[in-house]
Amino acid sequence: MKANTKQHEGLPSRPEQLGTAIDFKKRRMNRSLTTDALLALLRRDAPKFYELAEVVGKWVWIQFERKQPVKVTRSLAELGFHWNSSRQTWQHPCGVFSDGSTSKDPRFKYGSYFPGDLKSA
Repeated sequence: MKANTKQHEGLPSRPEQLGTAIDFKKRRMNRSLTTDALLALLRRDAPKFYELAEVVGKWVWIQFERKQPVKVTRSLAELGFHWNSSRQTWQHPCGVFSDGSTSKDPRFKYGSYFPGDLKSA
């Protein structure tokens, strides 16, 4: 039996009901940013995210200890991040999209660092 997926006319979608509509045009643009461009954007527009950012290879990951409010998840989505439930982290591909996943931790293969911890000379 098929589930009825037809949306009722006049009713807003779930994100619109919550007042959390995502700007998908902005999201698409941000997903193609390079690592350096994304870090510059975070540093300028979202310094709290910048402080949590971990660069893994060319990707940027952001982890929180607890579930974040809808406003935070919407901001991350618009910045181009997606949720990886198996790693429990927000990830940004920085224009490097992979066609497969691995169960191994990419930090062992590519290394990682926290740009917020680096001191500028």
